Amino acid sequence: MPFRPVQPEKLSSAVIRQIEQLILRGILRPGERLPPERDLADRLGVSRPSLREAIGHLQDEGLLATRPGAGVFVADVLGSAFAPALTQLFARHDEAVFDYLSFRRDMEGLAAERAARLASDTDLAVVNTVFEKMEAAHPKRNSDEEAQLDAQFHMAIIEASHNVIMLHMMRSMYQLLRDGVFYNRQVMFKQRTTRQALLDQHRSINAALQARDPDGARAAVHTHLDYVERALRDQQKAERNEDVARQRLDHETQA
Repeated sequence: MPFRPVQPEKLSSAVIRQIEQLILRGILRPGERLPPERDLADRLGVSRPSLREAIGHLQDEGLLATRPGAGVFVADVLGSAFAPALTQLFARHDEAVFDYLSFRRDMEGLAAERAARLASDTDLAVVNTVFEKMEAAHPKRNSDEEAQLDAQFHMAIIEASHNVIMLHMMRSMYQLLRDGVFYNRQVMFKQRTTRQALLDQHRSINAALQARDPDGARAAVHTHLDYVERALRDQQKAERNEDVARQRLDHETQA
């Protein structure tokens, strides 16, 4: 018979599984500090030795890291998604920018469709809350804040799609964007017409999600990222034209 005696689970194993699930589901994020040992042991209802054993195992697995004098943190597991040489190659070639946007268009369109079908009411409340923050930030004209909320909005949709592989993959993609590898998002918020258009596009995405309209959500994401691509192409063209104009001006002033 295929039965085996049931073995009681060690407390440290239960702690390991819980922390792994929190990291897998994106609830504990790279760089996030765990509570102090005493507090965490109390929350988990385990002894401090059991907790230390679990943390030691997770450190060996590369999921947690200790910083002397600072505590225990979720390891920067996203940093290994792309090798440094490949990241630098992306930054040197414009074609990577538009391949990146094409990839985001496909993945985020799928995520929005899934979120409209599968997200809980709480998931959609998170998306709506971030959008309301975007609306509140709009009159301030703070490009840094707007760019940060833009990323949070898109990430909330990815989280609401409930696909852990997509979640971690897209987090690594957004990290490259935050690091300025592909393009500077703040540039997108400098022109008044662009800022209003972007806010309206995010409003359309949010409205489709709140209505649980999968096709509408996907279409709204596609419209938004198509607009971003056109804006970036126009920006690159304007920069090339300005470079030529400066050469002409230099020539005329030196003649």
